[in-house]
Amino acid sequence: MRGLFRRGNALDDRGRAALARVLADPTWELIPLRNARDQAAALPPGSTISVTASPAKGIEATIDLAIELERAGHHVVPHLSARMIRDDHHLTELMARLTDANIDRAFVVGGDEETPGEFADGLSLLEAMDDLGVLPREVGIPCYPQGHPTIPDGALLAALEAKARYATSMTTQLCFDPKAIETWLAGRRAQGISLPVRIGIPGVAEIPKLISISARIGVRDASRFVLKNRRFVAQLLRSGGTYRPTGLLEDLSSLIANPDAKVTGLHVYTFNNVPATVAWRDEELGSLPG
Repeated sequence: MRGLFRRGNALDDRGRAALARVLADPTWELIPLRNARDQAAALPPGSTISVTASPAKGIEATIDLAIELERAGHHVVPHLSARMIRDDHHLTELMARLTDANIDRAFVVGGDEETPGEFADGLSLLEAMDDLGVLPREVGIPCYPQGHPTIPDGALLAALEAKARYATSMTTQLCFDPKAIETWLAGRRAQGISLPVRIGIPGVAEIPKLISISARIGVRDASRFVLKNRRFVAQLLRSGGTYRPTGLLEDLSSLIANPDAKVTGLHVYTFNNVPATVAWRDEELGSLPG
């Protein structure tokens, strides 16, 4: 499958134009922590913001922040974590709140809640939304180029295929290996899954924090990749221990430029380090063709 999306060895004009396109309007992911509103203030007006969900904060914190940021003029995509939604009634209430705020979009995930309600995974939530007539106009779903730490690859692919009928796009889980992304996406296109994809990339982060967060959200072998990838380590040494995704993006440029891959944008995992990540984006965008 690797030959389907052939990679270039250098950032050519086509690759530069592709990166300019996806850097112009990425999705910025925010975690609904105490500093989320201050972090959102550092984003450009009218940004696309993905608001995550966590058992510690509850799904209502996600909905509250999403509505507040939408009213502030942003284009917000709340995460709906299946295992955090109790039942059909709870789901209907949440969707009504989003509808009242003119938010007709969502990113549907299974979630990490240990004791779920009626919905054990993203597929069961999507099916319920469809049955209740509350499926948003835009629905994003996650995908995993390097697999999932607890779900077998076969089950992951079967779930992706089943969920694709309800979705309008998919977003890759955080992955530091461009070859893994390329190979995985080529396989899905050959399989017939044609959903447009946003590629998930990390924002600017100090290395210990990046590895810690990556391990916590289930990125497979993140620390091993960081330590064994010579180019990666060289970049870290030059940067003083702060990760910037420039090299990763350059390695992905030919994939992003290939229309057959259907890469429509970037999903930036900011780790709520928005000012530094936006500054990096602005610097990169300024060096690319307008």
